[in-house]
Amino acid sequence: MKKYGKFFPSADKIMMIKLKIVFLLIFLVLPLTSVFAHRILYAEEFYRLYHRQLHHYKEDHLENIFWLEQALRADFANPLNALAVIRTPQEWERYRNLFRMHVSLKLVESYLGLGSRFDRMQANFFNAPFRDINIRSLERAREIYEFARIYWEEALRWSAKVPRSWIVLEEVQHWEDQAHRIREGLLNYNTVINRHIARIDRLIEEFRNMDDHTFCIPPPLRE
Repeated sequence: MKKYGKFFPSADKIMMIKLKIVFLLIFLVLPLTSVFAHRILYAEEFYRLYHRQLHHYKEDHLENIFWLEQALRADFANPLNALAVIRTPQEWERYRNLFRMHVSLKLVESYLGLGSRFDRMQANFFNAPFRDINIRSLERAREIYEFARIYWEEALRWSAKVPRSWIVLEEVQHWEDQAHRIREGLLNYNTVINRHIARIDRLIEEFRNMDDHTFCIPPPLRE
């Protein structure tokens, strides 16, 4: 089986190269913000750099993950510059908890999207020559899905701090909807992650059971 590996680039090496390129570009661009505009400091500013699009490549997921994680680490802007109208300390506290819950959910989605780029839906017999490559890719997907689980647990933690209330933040009503769905059990990414990991474990086992006889390249036809 190993004789086929030399004809294909290592998935791990490709991933590391792309990671280095993405983060190099980010750190090259960030210092320029202080020259052409202003330095990015606050959670809301980092969140605005998160971009939504129909199709995502690995680099898009990695970039979104970077900005969203920075948003979780950063301080909040003054309530005057919040993403919702804030009038009272109670609204301010609810807004911050909702923000962190929402960003954590976006990180779950981003990690799930990134993991899907390494995932496989089935172990076809004709993939036997590339068994080791597929196993490494599936193992990478599994690791990434576990990162998604970490942020799902964070989302649960922050949603628990957003109880039912008469306070309404209309500008971020969809965040309130997310908190409601979590409370009611209508949104549960843990189930999704468990399903992905169970399938990956099954596929890895199927690939490991493949050998040189699983798929044999037929000899060329003779005229």
